Amino acid sequence: MYTSQPPDETGLLTLNDGQCLYWQESGSRTGIPLLYLHGGPGAGLGGRGYVTKADPQRFRIIGLDQRGCGRSVPLALDPAHDLDANTTPRLIADLEQLREHLGIERWVINGVSWGSTLAIAYAQEHPDRVHGVVAMAVTTTSRWEVDWITETVGALYPEEWERFARHAEQAGTGHRRGVARLVETYRQLMRDCDEEVRDAASQAWARWEDAHIGPGAGGFQRDPRWADPEFRQTFVTLVTHYWSNDGFCDPPLLDRMERLAGIPAVLIHGRRDVSGPLRTAWELHRSWPGSRLVIEEDEGHGGPAMVAAWREANDEMAARIAGEPR
Repeated sequence: MYTSQPPDETGLLTLNDGQCLYWQESGSRTGIPLLYLHGGPGAGLGGRGYVTKADPQRFRIIGLDQRGCGRSVPLALDPAHDLDANTTPRLIADLEQLREHLGIERWVINGVSWGSTLAIAYAQEHPDRVHGVVAMAVTTTSRWEVDWITETVGALYPEEWERFARHAEQAGTGHRRGVARLVETYRQLMRDCDEEVRDAASQAWARWEDAHIGPGAGGFQRDPRWADPEFRQTFVTLVTHYWSNDGFCDPPLLDRMERLAGIPAVLIHGRRDVSGPLRTAWELHRSWPGSRLVIEEDEGHGGPAMVAAWREANDEMAARIAGEPR
């Protein structure tokens, strides 16, 4: 990996609707612009691990906290945040405003997990602004994927899924398993006016996250970020908001793949990603002539080999843009 350094520049961009977007920049000011899109939705940038996947001598590396999370304000929990206006088209508009603010014509897009959905959606909307896409732990946030991760995969973790479903049933919403979608009920709970209701729902959701991510992460373990109630509630609020609306991708991304013709991509996925099966990355690859699919047989929703492939893919993008022989 490349070394991580403090950002050279940071900012809080006031968006057209008054929300504020936190961004940071590092690497070469004259390098190839590269935009990193974090997962979640709602996970935020966190640390600066993403910068170690791109050569700072060749790339101008930009990261941001998507609206409503991280250091962007107001947070999704704040009554001043218009959650109904927080949609994928709105996020794409935010990225365009940031691109114009930074004086960038085209950039390489990196996206991980949910960030890969946003990267593909952005590229479909603005193909002329994209040099290429590198996506790891690939998702499109389709109805099938959301139902898989919240319902179907429970067959592998029946005791944890029982706990997850029982909370929805006992929370006073009238939820009935097999009738209502769990993601819809949790979305409703996270918009309840009672703080205790929201906190309890976010705790139940966070435990389910840790359960289904376990096989690719060396077994069940609690994510330390859940100890922060503001982070946990922000994350679950945004995840359930987006997932219950199929990622606000209408039509689904796989129905618009012709818009990516001519854009190179590297899609990196783990065979053992139980919460996000390889099927999605495979279908994207088959519909995207300019893509290359990297399958890491022994990893799940991330891992050292996948991270190494991510760095190598960015090196490949830099060489392609520079016209270097491959």
